[in-house]
Amino acid sequence: MNYENILIAIENSVATITVNRPTKLNALNKDTINDLHKAIKLLTKNAEVRAIVLTGSGEKAFVAGADIAEFSNFSIKEGAELAAEGQEKLFDFIENSKTPVIAAINGFALGGGLELAMACHIRVASENAKMGLPEVSLGLIPGYGGTQRLPQLIGKGRAMEMIMTAEMMTAQDAYRTGLVNHVVPQAELLEYCIGMAHRIIKNSPNAISKAIKAVNANFEEGKDGYKTEIKAFGKCFGTQDFKEGTTAFLEKRKAVFTGK
Repeated sequence: MNYENILIAIENSVATITVNRPTKLNALNKDTINDLHKAIKLLTKNAEVRAIVLTGSGEKAFVAGADIAEFSNFSIKEGAELAAEGQEKLFDFIENSKTPVIAAINGFALGGGLELAMACHIRVASENAKMGLPEVSLGLIPGYGGTQRLPQLIGKGRAMEMIMTAEMMTAQDAYRTGLVNHVVPQAELLEYCIGMAHRIIKNSPNAISKAIKAVNANFEEGKDGYKTEIKAFGKCFGTQDFKEGTTAFLEKRKAVFTGK
């Protein structure tokens, strides 16, 4: 399938998705959100793809925000629909993906760009990356999950300050506060993220998908994360991956998982 705003490469079970709107600093518009949704949906159904790395084209921006020109004249109803559709189609979709998604933040990740990175399961930033939620400077608030995911990652107080000042955070501060997992030189970013993906995919894909579901349950209203974990843990015992993993351990060899 051809996409207008993204590029996809698959190698050794790792898919790399690149948001490719360099003249717009890879800003998110409706078409790009649709492309990302379709691509991730297809990739998660592809048994050959065990992990996804998401990044932006060029050296300036991961995703520099939403395309403001697209919604500057929206009504209240249209604004609410924009947020609801985007969250369901992309941000929540990534967060709940059974395939792990790593954000390779290669520059500016602002507004919707930071919200996109926060929806991913793991974040790695280049040394030159800058992150922020500047929406209040436009008379808005974050609308793609930023007010919810940022406090989960860095705590309520820091999130309040970051949102209300609309100031950007350096990669080093993002690491210090827990917003990103690692900071690496820009030239090494993609290789580092792909290497991390390979460390992940040597493990059971079945177990990884259940772990994602159990961790997310802790942050879902009305969900008991402990009960979700217990149920998912039990289901692991009925999988071929569990039999292979325990047998390989007892036989002192490396397990070969199939995801079944």
